[in-house]
Amino acid sequence: MSPRSDDGTDLAADPQRPSDHVDGSGPGDSEIVQPKLGLVGSLRFAWRQLTSMRTALFLLMLLALAAIPGSLVPQRTADPNGVVQYKTEHPTLYPILDKLQVFDTYTSVWFSAIYLLLFVSLIGCILPRTKHHWQALRTRPPRTPARLTRLAGFRSVAVGPDTVADDASTTDAATGLPSVDHAVTRAMAILKRSGYRVERFGDSVSAERGYLRETGNLVFHAALVGVLLAVGVGGGFGYTGQRLLVEGQTFSNVLGSYDSFNPGRWFRQSDLQGYNLTLDKFTTTYEEKNLDALGQALDYSATVTTREQGGEAATSRLGVNSPLHVGGTNVYLLGNGYAMSVTVRDGKGDVAFQDVVPFLPEDSNYTSLGVIKVPDSVPDQLGIQGFFYPTATKKASGAYTSAYPDAQNPLLSLQVYTGDLGLDSGVPQSVYTLDTGGLQQIAGRQADAPSIMLKPGQTKQLPDGAGSITFDGVKRYVSLDVHHDPSSVWVAGFALLSTLGLLTSLFVPRRRVWVKAVPRTGAEHGEYDLEYAGLARGEDPNLERAVADLAHRHLSDLGVRMPQ
Repeated sequence: MSPRSDDGTDLAADPQRPSDHVDGSGPGDSEIVQPKLGLVGSLRFAWRQLTSMRTALFLLMLLALAAIPGSLVPQRTADPNGVVQYKTEHPTLYPILDKLQVFDTYTSVWFSAIYLLLFVSLIGCILPRTKHHWQALRTRPPRTPARLTRLAGFRSVAVGPDTVADDASTTDAATGLPSVDHAVTRAMAILKRSGYRVERFGDSVSAERGYLRETGNLVFHAALVGVLLAVGVGGGFGYTGQRLLVEGQTFSNVLGSYDSFNPGRWFRQSDLQGYNLTLDKFTTTYEEKNLDALGQALDYSATVTTREQGGEAATSRLGVNSPLHVGGTNVYLLGNGYAMSVTVRDGKGDVAFQDVVPFLPEDSNYTSLGVIKVPDSVPDQLGIQGFFYPTATKKASGAYTSAYPDAQNPLLSLQVYTGDLGLDSGVPQSVYTLDTGGLQQIAGRQADAPSIMLKPGQTKQLPDGAGSITFDGVKRYVSLDVHHDPSSVWVAGFALLSTLGLLTSLFVPRRRVWVKAVPRTGAEHGEYDLEYAGLARGEDPNLERAVADLAHRHLSDLGVRMPQ
């Protein structure tokens, strides 16, 4: 008995049912199993999945997400001091993030893995598509369909004695109508002028255009590969370095002048172009009218003087979003703060220390913390922890705080220690921290003498005949990031190319159109119909209008009146 559907239809007799259809209800169907892929088949399947466009887009999105941590936490290559400060402020979270390589996001294992997978995916996607596109460009347009009535924008116009204008320039002497051959030839000419590739098949013309859309798509993806290559390879020839510069100090672009330096894989010291940069003055503009945002910084700017090797001195402005271009590098303004100019004399009255010491800001009002180490003092080495208050205000508890970030009432509070600072142990130490283990406090909260409070220009004696300290004044400092990236021009060029390719792939339509002359059966005077139709390869809302415009131009050229 023949199988039947739920409504009683004989499935075996159903004309729309393929003869080789298997619905799983026959005998032996339980023995049908999927073939095993094997090792080669599994590798081929994995490769096809990796090189699919869907996977490339997913990896591109994943790369963007993976770059987010690099914007949320300081990076060792750009802000090593910020990493040190983050470690101090988050002692519990820091080891976890450090193990996950979050402070080295762009060189981490997981970011590099995504980067390389995206690179392979794009190349594996582009190469076969480029081959297919090249073959398509060399392929003739397809034959004209037998029935154009099923296609978009179809219209049929009768060509006969009643529709041909009396002043038609080219007509057949026998029929008084434009010949079929002439009509097809003129359609080919019009389509060629419109940028179509045309092919004649008998009494019809097949035309197509829009291959530039796929070209733009391939250019877009190839440019992405170019960006990845430029960033990956160009970064090996570049370098980044940081330098803290106090007003009046000069930085020279040599390796020893950097506080920290991160060279690329193929960096050579000869790549450093010689120039000097002097910080003349640093100014900050604060909000003074809006009480809700009082003291908020509105603008930072530094006036600097640069001199390239063999060149003249030039004065420039360096801002937060206005980097300075000098000597093949971009100099960025990362941060700023206050530096204390102090002079320390030892117990004999000799100058043991005289320098400008940067203090790190601790809050929005620039309450700052710094360390002064005096290893040459006698009879004992001195270690000093200092707190600087730009606009000192005394709270009810007796503690000081800063009420405003500008130095309107500067005050320096110092806690003094004596003992071995450990500078001769060979173990590197941070200039911003003081290990008080093994030291004796002689002035401060845990000593008999109170903390030493100084205003600019004041000098005070240290307890126990340890010497004296003078607060000479306050200066501003800036934190600079010097960046040299030879790939920036290439990256910009590929980025522009990818944008142009993307716009081309979005706005160039892919379409096919046909013009066909169909003789009328039994016509006495050679009448025929001209049929027009189109087919979109994707979304093309203007296809029907394009077909109508083609018909109008063609019929006007032939001298045939358009139907009302």
